[in-house]
Formats: sequence, C-alpha cells, structure tokens
Amino acid sequence: MLERFHVDKKIAVSVSKQKMETTVEQIFLKIGFNKKDAKQATDVLIYSDIRGIESHGVSNMLREYVKSANDGGINTNPKWKITKDFNAVCSINSDQGLGLVVGPHGMKEAIKRAKKFGIGAVNVYNSGHFGPAAYYAHMAVKENLVGFATTTGGIGVAPTFGKTPMVGLNPLGFGAPTSKNPPFIFDASTSSVAGNKIKLAKRLNVKAMGGWISDSSGVPIMNETEIPDEYNILPLGGTREIGSHKGYGLAVMLEIMTSILSATGGGLGRRNGSAHHFIAYNIDAFSNLNDFIKDLDDYLDDLKKNPPVSGQERVVYAGLLEHETEIEREQNGIPYHPEVIDWFNSITSELNIDW
Repeated sequence: MLERFHVDKKIAVSVSKQKMETTVEQIFLKIGFNKKDAKQATDVLIYSDIRGIESHGVSNMLREYVKSANDGGINTNPKWKITKDFNAVCSINSDQGLGLVVGPHGMKEAIKRAKKFGIGAVNVYNSGHFGPAAYYAHMAVKENLVGFATTTGGIGVAPTFGKTPMVGLNPLGFGAPTSKNPPFIFDASTSSVAGNKIKLAKRLNVKAMGGWISDSSGVPIMNETEIPDEYNILPLGGTREIGSHKGYGLAVMLEIMTSILSATGGGLGRRNGSAHHFIAYNIDAFSNLNDFIKDLDDYLDDLKKNPPVSGQERVVYAGLLEHETEIEREQNGIPYHPEVIDWFNSITSELNIDW
C-alpha cells in the first residue's frame, strides 16, 4: 500500500493481532452472528490488517458492517444454498449474507471441484461486501492451487469519456503457490484507486493524487488535490491517453463474470446485492505442480534481481511486501489511527465488551 495511506507512526496506536481478533469476533457475536460465522468474518478482516491492506480491514469496514447489520442491510444468519450445480461449476444464493461469511464457502466449493475436475468456478449472488479479493485467492494457494476471485464493487466510476458513474470499482485477486519465496498474491481495483482508500485518505487528511478522481462533471483532475465533497473515481489509467479504456474494459468484464453471469443485472441495473466469482485451478491437471513451483520461484527471483531505478531500494512483486508486513505486525502489533481506537472504545462500551 502507498505510504500516504499508512498511519503516521507518531500517532499510531498498536494493538496485538490476538487482542483485535478477540474484540472483533465479540462485536460480530453481539450484532447477531453465530460463533462460526463471527470467527470467519473476523479472519477476513484481520487478514487485511495484518498484511497492510487497511482499506479493507477493521479501520474502514467493521463499522459499516455493524451499521448494515443494525439496519437490516445484511442477514446475520444466512441460509445460503447452491442453486445451480453443473460438474466443475455452481452458483450459490447467499441469502443476503455478508460476503466475508459466504464468500469463503464459494472459494471452498471452487477448490473442491478443482481437485476433482481440474478446475472449479463458483458464482455467489444476493450477497454483501466480501472484503479483500486477495483473501480468497490465498485460500486456493494454501491448497497448492492457483486462485482467482472478483466481486462487484460500489458504483463509483464513470466510463471513459462519461460524466455519470455507471461502473463498479470491481477488484480482482489472483494467487499462485511457491516454495522458497512468499506466494504471488495480487489484489487490485479496476479503478484508479480503491474507493475505500479514498475514505482512508480523508481520515488521514492526505490529498488525492492526479489521475485518481474527476470532478462532479466527469473531468479528470490531473493535479494533486484535496478530496472534494463530490467526485467520481476514474478507471484504472486515469485518462484515455494513458489507458483508462483498459481499466474501464476490465471493470465491465468483471461485472459480466459476477453480477450478469448470476442473472442479477449489471451496473446501475444490479439486483440482489453484490455478486462474486471464484476460480481454482488444479496445477497438476495442466502440468506438474513441482515444475510449476520451481519455475515460478525462479521467475520471482529474477524479478527481485532486476536493478532498481534511481531513488528506489529494490524491485518487488505482488505479495512480497504484504508477507513482510505480516511478519512485522505479528511481532509488533497492528497500527491503528486514534480515530479508529476511539470508535472501538465507543462500540465496545455500547455492546458491553471488554476492550
């Protein structure tokens, strides 16, 4: 994550992973989740925080889930079910469950089918926010499979040359197993910046970089600027001249793979909440697992050996920095903004939870 999204060390409050896990699980239990689902939802959130993906962790998202549960926006006791089943493929109705709870079942189904058929693909619909796409790709990696996950993000992006937001932020996650290196784990929005990172930037009082957002009329803002009250997020690439048509096209592609493939509409015409898509690939069905891992490790070693440009210390790959952050935060705790700690003080007092 860019340095501007990190909490200033001078004000950060460190909390151990174990303490945060216990408290978050208690909050989920208090708002109506059962023990198993509360534990699963907590695992996804803590995965974000421990690996430095603050935009999708406790800081930004937990309060949203609490509000949605209290308002009836998510079902805290979903009875999800498989509604269409065809060998390596199935569809799951989430019953308005939180994506953090039902999404893992989707990837587990994809993994199970990949082990049997060589590949598994699962759509989950009528769902809620599922957190970081990397979490689900990483689930497959832990089984020595290649994993892919995507979801419908909030409608906040205007099409290239368009004024009105009609496109989702639509992130994707991809992961592949290794042996001597940390696994390759890629997670990115198809917008120029994740919507949750804009929330994070506002909390940290940092500016938007040029090419992240447009003004309310759709004109790209190409200079660093304070984040206005009204704005659109630009597609990945920012402007047509530097590739926004690519981010726009990718976002529409993922909309097709998730919501439209689930027969729940697309864009402004979406029906029945969020939709997710999970794929797991059994490497041995394509080639040989050991050869794959050796080749990938060799490739990642080559990438790391690439001489860095002036002003940079090294070349990295997706998943390496997150792995290093996880090790550091396991030892020293997770840094949180004081405003987040204030919220925890308030919600734990309200719910009568020791904190």
